[in-house]
Amino acid sequence: MSLDAAQHRSGKGSGDENFPVASWVVAKPHRRPILSFYEFVRIADDIADHATLPPDQKLALLDSLEGSLLGHNTDNPAGVTLRAALAERDLTPQHAQDLLRAFRQDVTKLRYKDWDDLIDYCRYSAMPVGRFVLDVHGESRATWPASDNVCAVLQIINHIQDCVKDYRSIDRVYIPLDALKAADSGVEALDAARSTPQLLACLHGLADRTGSMLEEGAQLPVQIRDTRLSLEIAAIVTLARHFVGLLRTRDPLSENVRLGKLGVAGVGLYGVAKGLFGRVFPGRPAPVPGGANRTSVDERRQHTS
Repeated sequence: MSLDAAQHRSGKGSGDENFPVASWVVAKPHRRPILSFYEFVRIADDIADHATLPPDQKLALLDSLEGSLLGHNTDNPAGVTLRAALAERDLTPQHAQDLLRAFRQDVTKLRYKDWDDLIDYCRYSAMPVGRFVLDVHGESRATWPASDNVCAVLQIINHIQDCVKDYRSIDRVYIPLDALKAADSGVEALDAARSTPQLLACLHGLADRTGSMLEEGAQLPVQIRDTRLSLEIAAIVTLARHFVGLLRTRDPLSENVRLGKLGVAGVGLYGVAKGLFGRVFPGRPAPVPGGANRTSVDERRQHTS
């Protein structure tokens, strides 16, 4: 078996994500290490989510990726590149290793019993991403708690959006089992054309809880010293609020709960403008243009397959 993990890439790239990844807003010197980190993580994520690779092969590929990151082999160019980027800035590989721990868990764990169990997973699957970006920019670790909340929210948004695909393709369910049970539902309800009232109540409740968590971390942009990073995070927080709004009211089994690239760009730019206003006029509420948080009639009519 070849241990070049990149051959199992899904084809998904940074431009296909819900949220910006080292966009033009971030200063150019910082974009290269962040994109190197993203490429490494994207490959690992694609391996863990691969629909046909057997578990032992997935784990072997993840081990090989970690070996390339730590200098034990040169099988994976993405690991070698990230190792060099980390060395240039004297950064730890720990954040990438934490993510690999989450991807190994994805291979072996298919259900989450409650909210705390899900958040514990996010500690390794999401929070290290924000911490790495903050480290690249030399930000204080005092920003980590707010960043951890925001990153966990982004992860859970993805889990709700992808709940049908994850269940059908790899039998993985991140929706907490106790929340399903409390709503008098079960994982089998995910394999339907639309949600039952019970499942929809569960998913909307999870979106509400995610929204509350987002507000606990929403002050992150003003905690950031680097203006450009602050604006990037303001865009991400604005997008997250938008997605939470969709997930509070729509059915992810039958309705569109995503934005196209133009939608992401539009809402993201509004977030940048809002973040800039907040830095220039601290303490003053930013103006809200008509329709900034609305979705178009066409978008409402779109349905997922």
